[in-house]
Amino acid sequence: MKYMMFVCSDPEPDTDPSAAPDINEWVRTNDGAGRRLQGSVLAPPSAATTVRVRDGELLVTDGPFAETKEVIVGFDLLECADLDEALEVARTHPMAYAGRIEIRPFADLEQ
Repeated sequence: MKYMMFVCSDPEPDTDPSAAPDINEWVRTNDGAGRRLQGSVLAPPSAATTVRVRDGELLVTDGPFAETKEVIVGFDLLECADLDEALEVARTHPMAYAGRIEIRPFADLEQ
């Protein structure tokens, strides 16, 4: 099952960042196991562009879609047997210590 893992900053990180795993090791381990299909760090929110259509008119706004202290800083596309495996992968990501991780399954549009 495919999961999108959003890697987010957090204004209240773990107070002991030394406990966080090494990101390069995390990538090697999950790539090698076939659980991480793709991933990347994102540009800062200041580089975002928001697109909306209202009454048929294209509205383009520079910057992020929301004013918030937490921002999505990266993503990873996972292939896991189930949510439990995806949670274990997320638990070992360094940003689970310094930020927060959001996991969402891909919707099954065939149902």
